[in-house]
Amino acid sequence: MEYFLNEQQKTMQNLARRIAEERILPVRAELDEREDFPWEIMKDLANSDMFRVFIPEEYEGLGGGCFDLCLVVEELSRACAAIAVSYAAVDLGITPLLQYGTEEQKQKYLPDVAAGKRLAAFALTEPTAGSDASAIKTTAERVNGGYLLNGTKQFITNGGEAEIYTVIALTDKARGARGASALLVEKGTPGFSFGKKEKKLGIRASATRELIFRNCLVPEENIIAKEGMGFIVTMKLFDMSRPGIGAQAVGLAQGALEAAVDYACQRVQFGHPIYSLQAVQHMLADMAIQVEAARALVYATARTVDSGARSVSEESAMAKVFASDMAMKVTTDAVQILGGAG
Repeated sequence: MEYFLNEQQKTMQNLARRIAEERILPVRAELDEREDFPWEIMKDLANSDMFRVFIPEEYEGLGGGCFDLCLVVEELSRACAAIAVSYAAVDLGITPLLQYGTEEQKQKYLPDVAAGKRLAAFALTEPTAGSDASAIKTTAERVNGGYLLNGTKQFITNGGEAEIYTVIALTDKARGARGASALLVEKGTPGFSFGKKEKKLGIRASATRELIFRNCLVPEENIIAKEGMGFIVTMKLFDMSRPGIGAQAVGLAQGALEAAVDYACQRVQFGHPIYSLQAVQHMLADMAIQVEAARALVYATARTVDSGARSVSEESAMAKVFASDMAMKVTTDAVQILGGAG
């Protein structure tokens, strides 16, 4: 299907595809088995300007938006979901800064992220709070010189590997969600450490860790927006990031579809490739339809985000849910087509 990409988008999409096929595919199984963070691949992405895609030109980026990010994420996900997640999490970590940060904050952090010198991460989830962002317990007490951060974050993608963290914490516990604030915390800050690296069923080449804050002093100038804006910052981030999650699902499903087609063409049973069986053809056709439908919804939503529309909450949620459910079904069908090899 034609999605009318401009020349820069076509170039970045093709470059991401080449990296996925030439650099990621040969090592993805090893990285997953060893649970190694893909630093060499991150360097390849940096050298290919992939981290510049989602950063404005005035901060040494390429000036792309949500749609451009989705194009790259989809291509990476076709080869390895873990690497795509690690890459997309950098955008997740700096989007609050892009949307609400001061000029000084942007000048300090964004050029390094654009160059791939420093990775970023977003820290909301806790042992007792995930989707319920208003239930966080981590606190940021106002003290002389800044904020004293205490608490634990859980299941943080790029945890321990990223250098820059956007952390949501309560600056006013009495106000609940309206007392949450967003703070920039750098790796190496005294009182900031990392807990266990999670053992996962999949995407094992991505790092998922606890963040532990024990009397961690964060400078006053590191607050994003102002006190009490943390919940709004988070909700805006969710709206803007969900198409990227949908793109991960589309890429993953596209990779599974391609693997299923290749296998069906090569696998011979009773004298014929199983691709010649109408039942298999129906499965593959349904898989292709679902992938393209999800892609169209994700792309349309990403472009709506980039248009500056005031509210994209419904569209973003639809894109994430539809694409994620589609990926589950398509990959399950791919396993069935591959049979014992799946």
